[in-house]
Amino acid sequence: MAAPPLGLARQVASVFASPAVAHSSSRPRGLRPGLLPSKRWSGVVRMGAVVGGGQEGEEDEELRQTKEQAAARRRWETLIREQKIKTLTPREAGYTFKLTDKALLDVRPSNERQKAWVKGSTWIPIFDIDTSVDLGGLSKKVSNFVMGGWWSGSSTLSFNKNFVQQVEEKFSKDTDVILVCQKGLRSLAACEQLYNAGFENLFWVQGGLEAAEEEDFEREGSQPFKLAAIGGVSEFFGWTDQQRRQAAKEGLGYRLVFTGRLVGALVLLDALFLGAQRIGPLLQEMQTH
Repeated sequence: MAAPPLGLARQVASVFASPAVAHSSSRPRGLRPGLLPSKRWSGVVRMGAVVGGGQEGEEDEELRQTKEQAAARRRWETLIREQKIKTLTPREAGYTFKLTDKALLDVRPSNERQKAWVKGSTWIPIFDIDTSVDLGGLSKKVSNFVMGGWWSGSSTLSFNKNFVQQVEEKFSKDTDVILVCQKGLRSLAACEQLYNAGFENLFWVQGGLEAAEEEDFEREGSQPFKLAAIGGVSEFFGWTDQQRRQAAKEGLGYRLVFTGRLVGALVLLDALFLGAQRIGPLLQEMQTH
């Protein structure tokens, strides 16, 4: 299964630093099991560990992130339990957007948005592709690539410090706003940001666009919603969980595309290996002469 972006935990942690609403430390009673993306949290925390900082440094960083995760989770559960953020399934969100004047705000980064988006939605990313070229930014990009970016196609993201301001420029604070991302985590962080800024009518799409069926929203873009976040080598060969589920629906033709890619790659590697075997002795012979 494709790994989450390397720096996602640290980026989401910057959202958590905003003033929190009052909350109880106990688990709210009224929430449905699995309302928040709890299974995804563990992966986010693991991938957020400091790279190359030594085992003790990694443990300290992971402990800090775990505490931030727990604090954010309690805040979000409280906001949902008290109906300050209302929850919609993707299907409910699709019907609501089609039949009412509620706005749909897509907070995904640009690399996901450009593959598939809901027709008529507004796009303001809470995180976007990190375009910094300083030493720190380049170091993060290299670490992300080495730690799995080459496989999953995940990019280094940075927090959009102007997110709330950009939303305020687009919508008044009494507008009904449905927030959606790919899997539900970043849109929930965005809901908290907007609630703290005074927005009154916020709706969170549980599970995000990856949990949506194609008929739930009117889609634009080249990819199904479920495939908008995949990339890298795993996508090229059709080895992601999302593509396996898609293949089960579309049948043999879909599988043959990726089988052809795999066979072609193996043939290419074999040709390169044979070429290297032949060139090696020639080079040695030229050196002796």
